[in-house]
Amino acid sequence: MSFFKKIFSKEKKETLDKGLEKTKSSFFSKLTKAVAGKSKVDDDVLDNLEEVLVSSDVGVDTTLKIIERIEKRVSRDKYLGTEELNKILRDEIAGLLSETNSEDDTEFTVPKNTKPYVLMVVGVNGVGKTTTIGKLASQFKKRGLKVVLGAADTFRAAAIDQLQVWADRTEVPIIRQEMGSDPASVAFDTVTSGINQEADVIIIDTAGRLHNKVNLMNELSKIKRVMQKVVPDAPHDVLLVLDGSTGQNAFEQAKQFTKATEVTSLAVTKLDGTAKGGVVIGISDQFQIPVKYIGVGEGIDDLQVFNKFEFIDSFFK
Repeated sequence: MSFFKKIFSKEKKETLDKGLEKTKSSFFSKLTKAVAGKSKVDDDVLDNLEEVLVSSDVGVDTTLKIIERIEKRVSRDKYLGTEELNKILRDEIAGLLSETNSEDDTEFTVPKNTKPYVLMVVGVNGVGKTTTIGKLASQFKKRGLKVVLGAADTFRAAAIDQLQVWADRTEVPIIRQEMGSDPASVAFDTVTSGINQEADVIIIDTAGRLHNKVNLMNELSKIKRVMQKVVPDAPHDVLLVLDGSTGQNAFEQAKQFTKATEVTSLAVTKLDGTAKGGVVIGISDQFQIPVKYIGVGEGIDDLQVFNKFEFIDSFFK
């Protein structure tokens, strides 16, 4: 526990604990029922545990991996009491997440040797994409970085207006055109403007029309090509935003978007309003794409850098 205390800020940890409260209380009430009347971890307990993990939106494949790891522990240690199950689960989930490509950042940072750092944000409407962009802009600005936003979701006027609200709120410049404009043109103007303004971070919002995947794929490819005329290695990160409260639907969206474009990181939002926080464990494991940010509240500071140790510590606290 001393290691955990060293890397967590008190405020961040309290927000995370609170944000995962619904998930935690649902998970542990199911776990308590799963081991009721049992003194040791046997096949019945493992079957019940499997059900608990799947119903907590960890996902079938990841659940089977966790159960397999616990079975190995049981056969190695011979007798394991149910009172030790929390610790075993915590250890094995931490071990599983350590095998993913997740990073261990605890602060909002961008690579020092990449300027401007171009971040392209993708995701369907309603997942909290624009809000995530606004909160990211705020966090980067707080750390002294100059941010420019690009409203390349030109399919919806509301998306442009919403991003404008966040730009005004965080006092960062925004590049926008009229609804129906070419998204690639907006992205080109944003990156050009960002360079002229000596921006540290450029964040491009994009449309997320998954029902027409071929069009989406073509649009995102065009945006990338056009940005690369100005910054040859842009975008440096393609962030997919997923709504954690949709549980298994978030898995499906991740599957579809990873087919449509090269996704390099994930943000999982709305974890505070749901008991489906286990989805973070499953998505992190299944897609081998780092979960970079999690949303655990409505406030501007409630977007957090995801750190697996912090997350597991709050989950099993």
